[in-house]
Amino acid sequence: MPLRFPTPGLWDGCDFAGTVVAVGSIAAKEGRFHRGDRVFGAVQGSNQADPLTGSYCEYLRIEPDFAFHIPEGLSFTTAPAISGTGIATLGIALFWSLCLPGSLEKPSTKPLYVLVYGGSSTIGLLAIQMVKLCGHRVITTCSPQNFGLVRSYGADLAFDYNSDTCAQDIRTATKNALRYALDPFAEAKTVRICQEAIGRTGGRYCALEQYQEHLCTRRTVKNELVMGGAISGNGVQLPEPYGIPPKPEIGEWARAWYKTVQHLVDVGQLKPSPGRVIDGRFEGILEGLEILRSGSVSGQKLVVLLDKVA
Repeated sequence: MPLRFPTPGLWDGCDFAGTVVAVGSIAAKEGRFHRGDRVFGAVQGSNQADPLTGSYCEYLRIEPDFAFHIPEGLSFTTAPAISGTGIATLGIALFWSLCLPGSLEKPSTKPLYVLVYGGSSTIGLLAIQMVKLCGHRVITTCSPQNFGLVRSYGADLAFDYNSDTCAQDIRTATKNALRYALDPFAEAKTVRICQEAIGRTGGRYCALEQYQEHLCTRRTVKNELVMGGAISGNGVQLPEPYGIPPKPEIGEWARAWYKTVQHLVDVGQLKPSPGRVIDGRFEGILEGLEILRSGSVSGQKLVVLLDKVA
């Protein structure tokens, strides 16, 4: 996404982990965070409405309602591999876009099939866990070398996305009853597989990137692009189609969502993705971006160190 528009003068970056060095007056009254607390989460970088917010820096400002304590047992390198960006994005994707029955606290009593495309990605592994906690059956796609990985995170069935019959194989396995598809990539190939895998009666398709509308021709499938930056309810100023108008109702809902996720993190019910640590401070960020651009990352979350960690 960031490659699709320039943001000169704005701070970039989303995921972060670090130590609280100062607490504002409002946050101090709430009493959730104190100096010295270890925290992780995500902010919306490259946001024209908030140009001094971004995680590619040594110090950043965060809203206490949208940050997490790092519990004992998780380090500064493992906690961000849970993905604050993923938590924000999936909250909207699963419950506002796909409208999945059930919740993380109260699983559905009627399990349904949910397709998580690219299950070995960081957001894919998090989505698998959340969908399972909601009581549903997870169908996912990835390369065969990652079948074991996605199953260890809870996937019920895994399919090779390079197979010419991937979509039909999913239809057969789900008995033509798949109604929900989550697509983190929204490339021509991924859109086609998701659209074709959804059963005869239709359903919902949620993309986490801009998708080509001409590929979504089924009238019985509702298609939507979701941006994690909407989670605060304040909106995001980005070029279309990434701009998000203020949605206070999502922000109010999200405050409870973050408390629920904090509990799951505390009790170890959400596992971090496998991490790959990169040293080098700000040069390490550039190195990480080049690695991502090369498409060589598989089944890993890149974590760049800006300082020495304990």
